[in-house]
Amino acid sequence: MNWQVERVLPIEAELGECPLWSTTEQALWFVDILAPAIHRFDPVSGEHKVFPQQEEVGCIGLRREGGLVAAMRSGVWFLDEQGRPQRKVADNPGDADKSRFNDGRVDPFGRFWCGSLWEPQDRNGGKLCRLDNDLQLHVINDDVQISNGLAFSPDRRWMYHSDTPKHTIWRYPLDPVTGEHGQREIFCHFKNGLQPDGAAVDAEGFYWSALFDGGRIVRINPNTAAIVDEIPLPVRWPTMVAFGGADLKTLYITSSRENRTAEELAQYPWSGSLLAVRMPVAGQPEPLFG
Repeated sequence: MNWQVERVLPIEAELGECPLWSTTEQALWFVDILAPAIHRFDPVSGEHKVFPQQEEVGCIGLRREGGLVAAMRSGVWFLDEQGRPQRKVADNPGDADKSRFNDGRVDPFGRFWCGSLWEPQDRNGGKLCRLDNDLQLHVINDDVQISNGLAFSPDRRWMYHSDTPKHTIWRYPLDPVTGEHGQREIFCHFKNGLQPDGAAVDAEGFYWSALFDGGRIVRINPNTAAIVDEIPLPVRWPTMVAFGGADLKTLYITSSRENRTAEELAQYPWSGSLLAVRMPVAGQPEPLFG
């Protein structure tokens, strides 16, 4: 397929991440972890708002009561509609001096999943966590280097999770009624050094993964774990994808320019921008926390 990738927001985010589409607002939210800031983009009007933060913000989710839930370096916070922190509901369960939250999203059961990374990278010091509706934060897995790729199957039976430097995508079986998880298993392991970053699952159950340092997005069959399609990108470091638009057939892509040389940025001048491409298949609406 001849993919047409557009640069819909020509910003220079240091580490663009966690795009999510609000079906109520018909707007895209995303973060720049290192700025740090939360962004809101209305693709129809072109309005782009930036809400600066006091600490790194790894990921966000939409709340049923309005506003956002956000995993910051210090812990998980509730924010209002203008991105202003209202209250901290859980502490970072790791060493906040050496670990920060990264990828995450709300699951179909209304719970907020957020993973962290261990910045020294000398051990698996990251964690995979879940904030329940009673505001209790549970550590689900602490054998993580860089947490990424959280996404859920349309039938609510699988949760996907990647560990980027391990070149591995895991999946956890879920009880489709209660959301209780079972033991994780390897879904896909890239032997050619590809690094799976953020992801989303489409309405047909296929997993779309941004390959960091790979310059493309790949579509993975949920039954065979085979790559069945890919979208080449004009950036080398895509970070995460989200389905949006009125029909949920626009794939939004965040990207990074963190630690890139002048030569690399000259070769990939769109690095850090928000990209989009029209898709033949729709995504899933993002659930709300609570």
